[in-house]
Amino acid sequence: MKRINKLIKKIDPNSLRLRLTAGVAAFSILGLGSLASWTGWRMQQILIESHKKNIEEIATQVPHDVEMLSKMVPQEKAISQAIDNFKNNNTLVWIENLDNKVLVKSNTLIKSSNFHENQLFSLRRIPIKPKVVQINNSYFVLCSDSLKIQGKIIGNISVAQDITRDQAMFIAMIQSVGVTSVFVIVIMASAIAFYIQRSLKPLRELSQMTEVISADDLGKAQLYFDKAPTEIKQLAETCNMMLSRLSESWEKERQFVSNVSHELRTPLTIVHGYLQSVLRRQQNLTEIQKEALETAASEAESTISLLQDLLELARADHGNLHFNIENCILNDVVSEVVEMADKYSDRNIIIEAPTYLIEVKADYNRLKQVLLNLIDNAVKYSEANSPITLKLSRQEDEGCIQVCDMGYGIPLQHQSRIFERFYRVDEARNRTGGTGLGLSIVKTLVEGMGGKVSVRSKLSEGSIFTVCLPV
Repeated sequence: MKRINKLIKKIDPNSLRLRLTAGVAAFSILGLGSLASWTGWRMQQILIESHKKNIEEIATQVPHDVEMLSKMVPQEKAISQAIDNFKNNNTLVWIENLDNKVLVKSNTLIKSSNFHENQLFSLRRIPIKPKVVQINNSYFVLCSDSLKIQGKIIGNISVAQDITRDQAMFIAMIQSVGVTSVFVIVIMASAIAFYIQRSLKPLRELSQMTEVISADDLGKAQLYFDKAPTEIKQLAETCNMMLSRLSESWEKERQFVSNVSHELRTPLTIVHGYLQSVLRRQQNLTEIQKEALETAASEAESTISLLQDLLELARADHGNLHFNIENCILNDVVSEVVEMADKYSDRNIIIEAPTYLIEVKADYNRLKQVLLNLIDNAVKYSEANSPITLKLSRQEDEGCIQVCDMGYGIPLQHQSRIFERFYRVDEARNRTGGTGLGLSIVKTLVEGMGGKVSVRSKLSEGSIFTVCLPV
């Protein structure tokens, strides 16, 4: 039962395989069912037609014999002799007068009981054309005609032939055909499902191949299917062309960002330097001029910082971001970073470290940059009176640092994208003016040092950013 439940859970109702299998199976059932129904109906018609022909011959022959014999013997005797001359197993012939009274009947309905005979005699409006009638569990073909002697109607002749045995054989055959059809449909559905699964294998392979392609692999990624159907090959070629266009577009975008960042940083640095020089000689400046220059200098400094971040990411994209990996004591790095952060912020920063030293492999300066970015992020998105905590720990072959704040928190739907470039959680980040690059740089630097970074957050409870590096 558990296996069946697991199998049902694995079935995707929207999968192409299930839809094709269900569609082909439905059409197979409809086609085979229609064919079986038509075959059964046609065979029954052939069976009944053969009996009808016999009945019509009997209904025509008996009146002719009665009229011939009535010329030689009295009428009652002629009728009796005509009926006696007729002998056919499973067939009952009887003659009624105009008052519907049975004058004479044959004694040849061997396999039918008197009850069936009485039932047949009691029928009214027996059709002129042969017709199948069911009486209890027996089947009869009935036919009647007027009995004329010398042009005068003296009564009716009725003929009933028992076809119960043939009907039973026919029903048994139909049931056998039905069971066989169900078995054939099951076999066909299984074979179709297997064939469709094999046919869709190139599509699954295509999906798996494209799933692992990242932005850095766009220029190298190529999809090849030598033995796949023509349609799959065409789809693979289309995907290759699309990947090539995406690679060119991505490369142009990265080159553009790199060039713009590099070209703008120098003039902005010069402008910022002039603004700082003017502010240092502020004796002749009014308060309004001083405020305007301070604002311009602040914005220039922010823009330079943004351009520096963009250059860092551009170098990482081109593989030009180099790391000086060495053994670092996490306890010392965190202490130094907290001292640096205290100079620029009055926020209370708490260090929770074990008594033993934790040594990791990392770039000392890059690691300080990562921690400063995370502390700056925590300062921006938490209340001014709330503390920030740095927790150090060792987990198997990794040394970990957790930067914890008690800020606004990050909605769950945004946590998977928080490390993307320029991605910002509007509710909080619009209030602080973040560029959306800080966490992206953190992720790039940590992964460049062979580590990993993650976030765990709840709204109104704060966030925990965890950086783990190899020991």
